[in-house]
Amino acid sequence: MLQLTLHDIAETIGGRLVIPDAVGAAGVSASTVVSGAVDTDSREIRDGGIFVAKPGEFSDGFLFIDKAVSAGAALIIAERPSDALVAQIIVDDAVLALGALATEVVRRVRAHGLLRIVGITGSNGKTTTKNLLRSILESEGETIAPRDSFNNEVGAPLTMLKLTPSSRYLVAEMGASGPGEITRLIRMAKPDVGVVLTVGLAHAGEFGGIATTLATKTEMVSDLEQTDVAVLNIDDARVAGMADKTAARIVWFGLDERAAVRAHDVSAHAGGTDFILTLASGERRPVRFRVLGEHHVMNALAAAAAAESLGVGIDRIVDALQTVTRAERWRMEVLGGRDNVTVINDAYNASPDSMVAGLKTLAQIATPASRKIAVLGEMSELGEFSLEEHDRIGRMIVRLGIEKLIVVGEGARALHLAATHEGSWDGESQFVDTADEAYDALAPELKPGDIVFVKSSNSAGLRFLGDRLGELYA
Repeated sequence: MLQLTLHDIAETIGGRLVIPDAVGAAGVSASTVVSGAVDTDSREIRDGGIFVAKPGEFSDGFLFIDKAVSAGAALIIAERPSDALVAQIIVDDAVLALGALATEVVRRVRAHGLLRIVGITGSNGKTTTKNLLRSILESEGETIAPRDSFNNEVGAPLTMLKLTPSSRYLVAEMGASGPGEITRLIRMAKPDVGVVLTVGLAHAGEFGGIATTLATKTEMVSDLEQTDVAVLNIDDARVAGMADKTAARIVWFGLDERAAVRAHDVSAHAGGTDFILTLASGERRPVRFRVLGEHHVMNALAAAAAAESLGVGIDRIVDALQTVTRAERWRMEVLGGRDNVTVINDAYNASPDSMVAGLKTLAQIATPASRKIAVLGEMSELGEFSLEEHDRIGRMIVRLGIEKLIVVGEGARALHLAATHEGSWDGESQFVDTADEAYDALAPELKPGDIVFVKSSNSAGLRFLGDRLGELYA
């Protein structure tokens, strides 16, 4: 984080600065400068750090203040004072305070004139696109981007607070579970380039329907100015419809020939996907993209379009795309390999669109000698669409010729029932209650050549099952 005095931080976040007598006697005052990393996790605090003790869904950060101080915290931001011997700023709402501090840090770095900001949203692909764009931009200058999927009202400002005076790019992944949340993040760090990937059924239950999802994702581009750029997916009709909702210059990406940044001659295989990349400039290059799954080509195109709009040349874009070997931990992650058994662990999250894309990849990369196995759990947060979408995908599994299906957990039972009814299978679809049962059912019968695809929403926990199966054949 930038160097700020305790007084400046307190003023910025509207808090009351408290310096215990013993701390003041040691020389700490309102003019003391702090510049350590900011975090809400006491385990991540290092010497000079700032610990934001926010209340959580299952615990309260206030309970971990002593641990943060022991780890070297120089400042605590909390909603009530503690007995800890450390400077404290007391606020009404720790999360709002975190956002206010991030807004000020972005403003100060912007004042140096170097920083360019890219905001990325969409129902699927945000984290992959963020990672790809970070890889491209790092070759151009200091680039700040979130770890994992830090894209909400806590994770996004924590990323922004990593900015330094020399930062040239901020790649902000902006997620939402309801209207207004992307707008809130944009007001902390307004993008120069706003990217919208897809609008689908992911989290539709939380949003209250696809119309609300669309309106919320549109927030990414509705406040952009004429000097900004909106990078939009021309192949997604809902995203394409955002064109008349923004004043920004539009750069289209996709497989459609009308896209300024597009891919053609796309060929998926077990080692990734090959395609020809064409940029808005008209330049073309072949790309050997090692991230598994043809659907990730769209994320590569979005990253390329954003990078080109920031002035990055095609050679650096292609070089960076070809160095990335996986989308992210637990996202189309290829494990195993021994005895020619391959495990594709894609169980960090799941929506109908990403589930379909992953299953199609399984079907595409299999050889005639391969046995295609899917181990699937619930797609959560679908609301009223849950039964319909699980049923649809269960039937599609049969049509794709997948030889064996293991369905895990009551929330995904409709997958099992639909596959059984569609194919009149005899034992090819198996339902189990837990990931351990799935492991016990599958591990003994795996044989050379098998390809196992593991996918579910994060809450189902199948990512750890995928790891276990991968380690079995490492």
